[in-house]
Order: sequence, then structure tokens, then C-alpha cells
Amino acid sequence: MKGFTLLEVMVSLAIMACVILTVLGAVNYHLGIVASERDSTALTLLARNYMLDEEGFPKAHSELICTIEVLPTDYSFLQKKVYKVKRVRGGREVALVRYLQK
Repeated sequence: MKGFTLLEVMVSLAIMACVILTVLGAVNYHLGIVASERDSTALTLLARNYMLDEEGFPKAHSELICTIEVLPTDYSFLQKKVYKVKRVRGGREVALVRYLQK
């Protein structure tokens, strides 16, 4: 008698289902990481643009909250500026620091 028994077929199908579910879960997880990193990169580039053009940036992107904090440093001749860009929805925030001479 040639062929497989029903039990062997069922076991192989169960193993294949587990493998496929594991692979799909891993792909979904990594796609989430890629989307998150893409968003972080976009916010970083927008924050850098904001750093270069402090006047015009907030008007162009209404879905973002852009702030600048001016902080003192240990050195009297330096000024620390923190540029923050945050999404209104989602709460993700990127902060860039720039040191300027007074």
C-alpha cells in the first residue's frame, strides 16, 4: 500500500499551519517596525527643517506641534536650543538640540 495515512497528513498540515502563522506574525511585526522608523525619520527631517526655518515651518504642517526651548548651559557663551516636533495624533515626538554662540 502506497501513500500517507490520514494521521500523517493531519500532522503535516498542523506543522505547516504553525510555520505559516509564525512567519506571518514575524512579517507583521517587522512591517510595524518599518512604519514606525519611517515616521521617526520623517519627523526628524521635519524637525531639522524647522531648525533651519523657525518662522515658516509651523504654518505649513498643521498636524504637528512645533516648539523651541531655549536653555542655559554651563558655559556663559553658549545657548542650548531644543527643537521639538510632535504629532497631534499619535504622540510621537522628536527633539533636536542645537548649541549656539551668544
